[in-house]
Amino acid sequence: MPEPGAAPRRSPQGVPYSDLQHLVNADGLHLFCRYWEPAGPPRALVYIAHGAGEHCGPYDEMAQRLKELSMLAFAHDHVGHGQSEGERMNIKDFQVYIRDSLQHVDLMKSRHPGLPVFIVGHSMGGAISILTACERPSEFSGVVLIAPMVQMNPESATPFKVFMAKVLNHMVPNLTLGPIDSKWISRDMKQVEAYDADELNFHGGMRVSFAMQLMGAAARIEREIPSISWPFLLLHGDADKLCDIRGSKLMYENAASCDKKFKVFEGAYHALHHELPEVSESTLKEVTGWITDRIPAVTLP
Repeated sequence: MPEPGAAPRRSPQGVPYSDLQHLVNADGLHLFCRYWEPAGPPRALVYIAHGAGEHCGPYDEMAQRLKELSMLAFAHDHVGHGQSEGERMNIKDFQVYIRDSLQHVDLMKSRHPGLPVFIVGHSMGGAISILTACERPSEFSGVVLIAPMVQMNPESATPFKVFMAKVLNHMVPNLTLGPIDSKWISRDMKQVEAYDADELNFHGGMRVSFAMQLMGAAARIEREIPSISWPFLLLHGDADKLCDIRGSKLMYENAASCDKKFKVFEGAYHALHHELPEVSESTLKEVTGWITDRIPAVTLP
């Protein structure tokens, strides 16, 4: 409880959290949440994990589709992103993202016990999704990964560059590298312009310390892949320059899962759900169809 007379906690945009749906994580930080609840009883829960530098707002269309199919979609802005508290796009430990995801999942499971739970993750959100499911492999009915960050781009993570990053992280962890080049997000210029104009996105450069956390997460995923046994759907564009498709291929070929699918979109860039209209539509149909097929049929008495 806030102390009497204490100023209300506000989002980075200055909105009191009392006016926003939110949860408070284990570090006491307020995370902005979104919920897409169907009119009737939901038949599944779907947690959506957004990528680095963005927020959960742009997943509205996907979440609405899930809602129309009687699923309850939910999401939050990760620490340091969007309308959540925390230093912008910086994290002391990647595990915080996973811990917060599990906290939100547990909250929704307590409100809706007995429902199957799925995760949808994009980019860095894909890495969060993989590691979240790896922590509790029996609790998730399936994971959908849209251009996930599975391994670092070999061109940008050469042994020398990795060595230099480690040296810089020790000396100047706040040193800023180049920002995400938005032109590689989508071939649809309207989507690129919307990304650039969205003030809730982070448009600055990535810190060396943040890059080190991403590298650590990728290394952890690579170790986990052989023991992954939960169902998953991988979607990736073969012209993605932000998250290397080789990571998705590695996961598909080496994961122990019996129920796994990998669909490649020829010529597509990174954000398949915000790509050229036909790619976006195909992506949304793949996501909703795959999850729907894995919801246990309700047996009538």
